[in-house]
Amino acid sequence: MANETQTMTQSMTVSIWRENGDDGRFEKYEVPARENQTVLDVVAYVQQHIDPTLSYRFACRVGMCGSCAMMVNGSPRWTCRTHVSKVVADDQLEVAPLRNLPVIKDLATDMDPFFEKWVAAEAVFHPSKTRHDPMAAITPDDPMRIAASEAIECINCAVCYAACDVVESNPDYFGPAALNRSWSLVNDIRDDGQDVRLAAVGSNGGCHNCHSQQGCVQYCPNELNPTLSIAGLKRETTKALFRRSR
Repeated sequence: MANETQTMTQSMTVSIWRENGDDGRFEKYEVPARENQTVLDVVAYVQQHIDPTLSYRFACRVGMCGSCAMMVNGSPRWTCRTHVSKVVADDQLEVAPLRNLPVIKDLATDMDPFFEKWVAAEAVFHPSKTRHDPMAAITPDDPMRIAASEAIECINCAVCYAACDVVESNPDYFGPAALNRSWSLVNDIRDDGQDVRLAAVGSNGGCHNCHSQQGCVQYCPNELNPTLSIAGLKRETTKALFRRSR
């Protein structure tokens, strides 16, 4: 780490995507190269000291919310947790909006398509009881509870969605995050929407489009495994198909 930072020059060039209802292009800025700075620090410097019209999205700055996700040298990353010294190449840095999502302006993307696919995948809870009924008792060692727990730490940052080549080639594909959420609900015994959920995730936009390339696994900041969740959905939708054919 010390050697990396020592070899960094006093300044570096950052290429940032600029778009505002046009075709978009990269613009270059010279920014200070500082020890332990993050990519978000660099973007913020450009907005605060060079061009105040630059638009981007962030919130917590401490690696919790995921709202600062952008493409960094071609890879989707949380920019607040990505140190420049780990990704800069020849004193060059490229920052772009998340792939596979419409651009609102510059580095800020429209998240509506991402969340609309959650709805299409029935990745929403269907209660089986009312608030007046006793709460279902679920033990931590229950196999279904364990499977559900392994998938619930998704915070909707869309990094996996941007990393997914299938989403890029097939706009109808629900994507890793929506299907991962569906899998957690398949394993929730309190949920009463399993038939409609399995029909949804087994449809044209569903789990069988996944090629198991595991880009979602590689880049998930919370180290989830959406590919494993999608494999579970493939098994359950196949079982449901055989049940219906009897």
